[in-house]
Amino acid sequence: MPEVPMTHRFAGDTLVVASHNAGKIREIRDLLAGRIANIPSAGDFDLIDPEETGASFAANAALKARFVADGTGHPALSDDSGLAVHALGGAPGIHTARWAERPDGSRDFHWGMERLEAALNEGGHRDRSAHFVCALALAWPDGRVHIVEGVVHGTLTWPPRGVRGFGFDPVFIPVGHAITFGEMDPDAKHSISHRAEAFHRIVHDCF
Repeated sequence: MPEVPMTHRFAGDTLVVASHNAGKIREIRDLLAGRIANIPSAGDFDLIDPEETGASFAANAALKARFVADGTGHPALSDDSGLAVHALGGAPGIHTARWAERPDGSRDFHWGMERLEAALNEGGHRDRSAHFVCALALAWPDGRVHIVEGVVHGTLTWPPRGVRGFGFDPVFIPVGHAITFGEMDPDAKHSISHRAEAFHRIVHDCF
């Protein structure tokens, strides 16, 4: 692994989470607990989400982190993550959150899980393998940005199981386990998830 320049090391007591997703904000704060004194979110600064125009998780994470770092004057950490279903050619991928958007614009992940199951059934797909991807971007107000990625492989199940986690967690069973992320104790999930892997990498590189 190439050595990360010291200029990409985080120094300070405030890091803004570049998200309005309560589940992501909670997980990021849990993973950074004890490392940083102040971890506000973009919403605490009345910043809206920028349009995600990137063609990859990494590009969208960098876009959001730069936007919040510019808007707050503080370093910002952004997560762009999603579910890639192999039988669907990697969909929903970077559009994972949009799969949970109803026609009226409201977001309903149970409805999104139903859409996902319907797409697999309509295609007659027996392959239920999938993986979650998480790209983390740490951006500084001076324009520097550091990006890492984490992946966790698993299979999809139906019906959804568990009320923990968020998003598509209740239908995803990680490899080596018999329960979904939605059923898993948060500490157990944090030890194996795509976000945890990405965090291990960014902590190693920047903290």
